[in-house]
Amino acid sequence: MDRTADSGKSRGGGVCVMVNNRWCNNANVVTLACSCSPYLLLNISKTKELIVDCSKKQKRHYQSVRISGTTVKRVDSFRYLGVHISQDLSWSRHTNSLAKKASQHLHHLGHLRDFRLPSKVLRNFYTCTIESILTGNITVWFGNSTKQDRQALQRVVRSAERITQTELPDLQSINYKWCQTKARRIVKDPTHPNNRLFSLLRSGKCFCSLMTKTERLKRSFFPQAIRALNQGN
Repeated sequence: MDRTADSGKSRGGGVCVMVNNRWCNNANVVTLACSCSPYLLLNISKTKELIVDCSKKQKRHYQSVRISGTTVKRVDSFRYLGVHISQDLSWSRHTNSLAKKASQHLHHLGHLRDFRLPSKVLRNFYTCTIESILTGNITVWFGNSTKQDRQALQRVVRSAERITQTELPDLQSINYKWCQTKARRIVKDPTHPNNRLFSLLRSGKCFCSLMTKTERLKRSFFPQAIRALNQGN
């Protein structure tokens, strides 16, 4: 928390997740805002309400949240730390944004090729600009992205391959590598809050798989990370 009297800061960004309808009410929102810090001012104009309801039953109606008499704007998606979070927990909007942003840099990559720069330089430019965009927070969204979303992103990679005339790593292998890397960091850090999810079997060679009742959970980061570690052993 850096919103203190000495810091001189009174406004800041953040995210608040209310887990169910009982918690999603005006009293809890105001109480949370007051308990964070006495020096923190809640900017209502920048506050958004995003409802995630995975229930397959009849669509529910939720009361709008009001803070200090002002109704908080309800949105169907929200951009947080560069990731577009949708109310249906799909990643099409996020991947479309990545594909569009990365495609804009293909024009510059083509100009560098026209200047007859070495393939190594072209690949470095691709890695620093285009690949870094396509793989931003990839372990969060790639597992649950649709086939169409992945194909749209992979088309950008193939276009870059034609320009650089070199073979570039596909997004599937990059996601697999990052899952392994992040999982190993968590396993080595006993203070990590999710370290307990990585428990070894009696053999001591493989990790115990997580029980998943839904396909969305099965394709999320932690089950993926455990499978990546077991395949790497």
